[in-house]
Amino acid sequence: MAASPVNQTSIHHFRSNSLPTGAHPLISEFNDQLSRVRGSETTSSSSASLSQKLIGLQDLHDRVDNLLLLPCTQVLAQEQHQKWFNELLDGSLRLLDVCGIARDALLKTKECTRELQSTLRRRRGNKMELAREIEKYLASRKVVKKAMQKALKGMQTELNSKKNDDLAMVSMLKELEAVTVMVFESLLTFIAGPKLQSKSYGWFVVSKLVHPKKVACEDEKTDADEFDKADAALQSLISHKTSKSDYSVLVQNVQNWMGKLESSIEDVEEVLECLSRRLVKTRVSFLNILNH
Repeated sequence: MAASPVNQTSIHHFRSNSLPTGAHPLISEFNDQLSRVRGSETTSSSSASLSQKLIGLQDLHDRVDNLLLLPCTQVLAQEQHQKWFNELLDGSLRLLDVCGIARDALLKTKECTRELQSTLRRRRGNKMELAREIEKYLASRKVVKKAMQKALKGMQTELNSKKNDDLAMVSMLKELEAVTVMVFESLLTFIAGPKLQSKSYGWFVVSKLVHPKKVACEDEKTDADEFDKADAALQSLISHKTSKSDYSVLVQNVQNWMGKLESSIEDVEEVLECLSRRLVKTRVSFLNILNH
């Protein structure tokens, strides 16, 4: 996957060393879950791995919501801490916006995937018509890619690296925002997929589809998620000349891959919907602190 523009230094800058880990068990639980979510950054880019990251993030927000109910958090709304509190509020809104962008992109891609699968079933014998429909799908993917790249750039907000020893809660909430950015970075990159597939990768996909056993070992070494494989397969189908028998195999396998992609999108959608509700709940908790 392409390297993300998000500043990794800022993401990992905050640490929980200043938090009074012995003050409340919820803080220790938060730190443990935070470490688990951070550790998931090095896992694969598949939809299953991404779903696990999102689930871990849900749990992290649940733990913070419980902390925000504690009486000691009311200090955040005091006038001398207004700057920190406003930053946290702004950050929670940015995260909700990014989550909404990702959900819209997944929905649009799923709809286009279903339409293309329908076309593949109806017109698999007509190469010209099928090629036009695939081009439409790839054009819609380009729109989604641009939207994801724009969202990634928009996430380059500076996370304040200054320690606030007087307010351990602020440090903890900054940690939460940073790790949420990290997971959303993975989400947006997953949806965007590759910018362009190289010819060598395209031919690899064709070879895999026509001679799956021959390249089984090579496939295990590729770092490609469901979007990567579906995009590459479609580009290969319309870009390379094959025999009639090979073409039928390619069409059938593209159908299978598109089906897997749709299933993967639905899995991520389901988890993202739950996370979206958690993000709303966290923001409501912030606002409740402000209004009390």
